[in-house]
Amino acid sequence: MRQPVIAVVGPTAAGKSDLAVDLALRLGGECVNADSMQLYRGMDIGTAKLTLAERRGVPHHLLDIWDVTVTASVAEYQKLVRPLLDAVDVPVLVGGSGLYVRAAIDDLEFPGTDPAIRARLEAELAETGPAPLYARLLERDPAAAEAILPSNGRRIVRALEVIELSGRPFSATMPSYDAVYPSVQIGLEVPRPHLDERIAVRVERMWAAGLVAEVRSLLGRGLAEGRTASRALGYAQVLRFLEGEWTEERAFEETVRATRRFARRQESWFRRDPRVRWLPYDAPDLLDRSLAAIMGAQGG
Repeated sequence: MRQPVIAVVGPTAAGKSDLAVDLALRLGGECVNADSMQLYRGMDIGTAKLTLAERRGVPHHLLDIWDVTVTASVAEYQKLVRPLLDAVDVPVLVGGSGLYVRAAIDDLEFPGTDPAIRARLEAELAETGPAPLYARLLERDPAAAEAILPSNGRRIVRALEVIELSGRPFSATMPSYDAVYPSVQIGLEVPRPHLDERIAVRVERMWAAGLVAEVRSLLGRGLAEGRTASRALGYAQVLRFLEGEWTEERAFEETVRATRRFARRQESWFRRDPRVRWLPYDAPDLLDRSLAAIMGAQGG
């Protein structure tokens, strides 16, 4: 039986990156990034990307592979991550992008796209809003409609595109817990008041470290035109400040607020996965408890 993939998951600012390095050092492993925004070159401060010193000699894979003008693609990520999981003796997957974690270890398929179908549906969305499209999705694929917010026009369009293109329900392609790789998922649990405070402190440190300057420098590399990178937490808010729409104080406050909302969504996503073994983020024996969970999963 092959070595299980170790995944360190949970909300932002929980301490995932540091625990992943600790585990890799103890087990002779290598870290594999599963944070969609850390895939971008130059987006360092705002994504809390570990410095070389903080990586403590542990190899880190799938960092800094995309220009900021590239639109993120979980399907492309899956093609990149699977060979790494096969090649690395002890892979430690780390990140809070839930769909990316699932794309790495679970049986997730990503249907193709049809530009003509997509354009027609997007034009309809622009003309009528999401309600008629959602009603159509509810009729054709109730399971998919139940999982998608009626206001989320982008996902509704994608679901209808897949149905029309493949002739199959979109829900057939939605995440399941059918694993391709055996895994042990360690979730870091942070009480909400503590997490809110950690997020505020993290954003303060990002500002002090030069996030505004980082965003300004990325403008020359096409950040504002990047469909995904320009919407990243912190970057989107600083862009609005640099464009004169917000004050810097408001950009800071909105970054804290948006990050807290995002952390709640992350926790909700990972809580739905019964395979995640939750551990207190501040346990003095966190590393030992994580190692015990991994050994227990291996039956040893």
